[in-house]
Amino acid sequence: MAINIDKRAIVSPDAIIEEDVTIGPYSIINDKVHIKEGTVIGAYVFIDNGTTIGKNCKIYHHTSIGTSPQDLKYNGEETFLEIGDNTVIREFVDINRGTTESFTTRIGSNVLLMAYTHIAHDCQIGDRVILANAVNLGGHVVIGDDVVVGGMVPVHQFTHIGNYSIIGGGWRVPVDVPPFVTAAGDPLSYKGLNVIGLKRKGFDFKRMNIIKRVYRMIYDSNLSREKMIEELEMSFPNNKDVQLIVEFLKNSTRSLLKGFSRKSK
Repeated sequence: MAINIDKRAIVSPDAIIEEDVTIGPYSIINDKVHIKEGTVIGAYVFIDNGTTIGKNCKIYHHTSIGTSPQDLKYNGEETFLEIGDNTVIREFVDINRGTTESFTTRIGSNVLLMAYTHIAHDCQIGDRVILANAVNLGGHVVIGDDVVVGGMVPVHQFTHIGNYSIIGGGWRVPVDVPPFVTAAGDPLSYKGLNVIGLKRKGFDFKRMNIIKRVYRMIYDSNLSREKMIEELEMSFPNNKDVQLIVEFLKNSTRSLLKGFSRKSK
């Protein structure tokens, strides 16, 4: 199918625009941009150098995609932004490309970025993630697959958020949030499993009950992180969900989400 570029748009001759792409009026597509087939770009969208956008994405008006990092160490080096397939980017979203620390900011496939979201340099966002309105990610944030972050949430740089977790709207995230959990409050705390989200992803009661047991072990124990990892690996040697938690604990470089004691509930 044909490419549909509005005559009022400015598209660099060095950009790669695949078939069935639509580009709206007054949008600017800079050099070394690659837009794959079926993607729709709205009006007044700015897409900067080094950006690759996957198939069948939809980018709404007044977004700023692949701009240079807001990092004083950045000195104009060639860096990149990669966006997967079927991702929706709503109005006034701002995404920075990487710095020389990782070179690439990555957004997965089937992601929804709601209006006014900011994703800073070197962030790594998984598949099927939802960031609600005005979520702000600092640099180097890592978010796993199937995560939901509520509106107006600031996430501290270098923070990790594990697969299948949900962050309540309006809360600050200065710590690592492990997989499968609901996090809310100030200070941000473990509020149980993300039960609704896990059910929607096909987790049954038995599977969720094992994950709940793991978090009781983590939050009711006085073991160090290293000893807890050993205990979990010994107690659940072949469980893929527990292994996901173990790998998260091994890779976490910040303080872990605050827990609660069952004695206080």
